[in-house]
Amino acid sequence: MVLTFRYRVKDASKVSVLTAHARTVNEAWNSLVLSEWVRRGHYAEIGPNLPGGHRFNCARRFVGRSQEIGLHSDTLAEICRVFTTSRDTHKVCPKARGRKSLGWIPFINRAVKITGDTIRYVGVTYRVWLSRPFPLKIKTGAFVQDARGRWYVCVTAEVAPVKGTGVGEIGIDLGLKDFASLSNGTILENPRWFRTLEDRLSVVQRARQPQRVKAIHAKIANRRKYVLHQYSTQLVRQFKTIVVGNVSASSLGKTSMAKSVYDAGWSAFRTMLRYKCQQAQAVFEEADERFSTQTCSSCQTRSGPRGLKGLRIRQWGCAQCCVLHNRDTNAALNILAAGAERRPLAEEILAL
Repeated sequence: MVLTFRYRVKDASKVSVLTAHARTVNEAWNSLVLSEWVRRGHYAEIGPNLPGGHRFNCARRFVGRSQEIGLHSDTLAEICRVFTTSRDTHKVCPKARGRKSLGWIPFINRAVKITGDTIRYVGVTYRVWLSRPFPLKIKTGAFVQDARGRWYVCVTAEVAPVKGTGVGEIGIDLGLKDFASLSNGTILENPRWFRTLEDRLSVVQRARQPQRVKAIHAKIANRRKYVLHQYSTQLVRQFKTIVVGNVSASSLGKTSMAKSVYDAGWSAFRTMLRYKCQQAQAVFEEADERFSTQTCSSCQTRSGPRGLKGLRIRQWGCAQCCVLHNRDTNAALNILAAGAERRPLAEEILAL
């Protein structure tokens, strides 16, 4: 499997060099955008099957100009590859990169030289905070800039899967009051990262301190990632099969619960579970959670709370079998059952 590793650049004195390279990358990107509109006009109306659209034809614009531009030739080739991939995937010409675009300098393995905690690119050596050793076989990478102006080196590499130690299976019901409820009755607490710093954020916003605003937003994001990594790693180490409800954050983000929904980070959590299960050779599934709250996990009768009025009901008894349920634990059990029903069909398809 392919994983991305991120390292922060330590040399503050080299920031100006990276900024200049990023500005040149933007100019090269914008030249491709301009040529796309001049040659094809409205891409969605004309279509992709015109001569000159292949990425190698786009790369001809920069042949022999790498020294003049100040970028590695492989960086220019990567710009063309990303541009054409985005264009052909979304069937529209990519947007131009402006002054407010965050810095981005792509490269491949032969464009850089890594030695210990340093990485050399276009004759300049950059030191990084070596949070973990660099992978041995790097495929691609990029220098990227965050909202606070800090630079990072992101590299992708092929990593061999490791046999996990988890046993059993678990169903997960994602929520807002509690971050998640497991089918075995365990509750994962929702720290409410944004809510804890909301008052401090409003103060610096009224004081018009943009750097402090960016710092607080970065602190919220870092805290969220830290806890989500803890939760996901713990689950993958403990269980062999993980089934999660497919609750849609984008749909709930259009309601009055939007702030709490985006603060929870459901999509990031599912992404972490997916690639960590793949690395640990565990099973990850997303199950349809429709009616999971209303359905009794014992007799499958839909007698549970429903609608907006039923959101306050956290405990309920089944009218058919008289079993007392915890609302979220019952939903997690139904999600686990929904994943188990699909699993034999998937195994049969793989066997064929």
